[in-house]
Amino acid sequence: MTSAAENYLREYHDRKPDAMSVLIESGRVTGDGRTSYEVLADRVAPARRVLDLGCGDGALLAVCARRGAEKLAGVDLSSGQLALARQRPELAGAELHHGRAQELPFADDSYDAVVSHMAFMLMEDAEAVAAEVARVLAPHGAFAVVVGGPESTGATPVFLELARPLFREVPEERRATYTAERRTSNREGIDEVLAPAGFAPVSWEPYEIDLTAAPDEVWTLCCESYYSTDTLDDVQLARLRSAFLAETEQLRTADGRLPAGLCVNLAKTELLK
Repeated sequence: MTSAAENYLREYHDRKPDAMSVLIESGRVTGDGRTSYEVLADRVAPARRVLDLGCGDGALLAVCARRGAEKLAGVDLSSGQLALARQRPELAGAELHHGRAQELPFADDSYDAVVSHMAFMLMEDAEAVAAEVARVLAPHGAFAVVVGGPESTGATPVFLELARPLFREVPEERRATYTAERRTSNREGIDEVLAPAGFAPVSWEPYEIDLTAAPDEVWTLCCESYYSTDTLDDVQLARLRSAFLAETEQLRTADGRLPAGLCVNLAKTELLK
């Protein structure tokens, strides 16, 4: 049975099935040139069998396919996102399941790598997820996840500073009900979750996704970065947009672009069996 938080995430992504992939593919890792999906996929290449937890519309799995993975699978709460994933030519033979990462419908030792991009941190009962990942991974298989970082840059923190008071105005019955697993926001916390399932200490790689673009585009990307923005009504959104564009005007570059960045962390570990 899914929880209220899981139901909220499912409903949100059913309405906006490509929101996350549009956000991530709009940016490039600062100083790198790849998308965050590409960075994550490259960290587990050349894994032949790859499972994505919270696979969304299949954008990350498609990158893994282009990196040479042959057996692809994903699970997600949102049937709307999975419908888009099934339309991707790279995923024609993939096993895509509607379900929870705490109860994976896969055999033991069936994948060389398990990945998750900005989804592991939202999963309830993280220890159950870790145990399931350990079960389906082959000996010494890789588990690599991208999780949110504590800071952002440019216009992004301005957006959040302006938005938080509005989020508090939203009636309780309309507020976003998802919960984040706080331990995934730092290296020690992730090790605390993963070690009992038999994983080695994680490597920890912070980086920034550069979302610099025209001001209106940055506004849209900032909105898609935070679930709670979806709870604001039209009047609140109009107030927020007006304040955001005014407050960030002095940040614009000579060519009119607005700097913005989303900081994340990539944690990777190996199953010790």
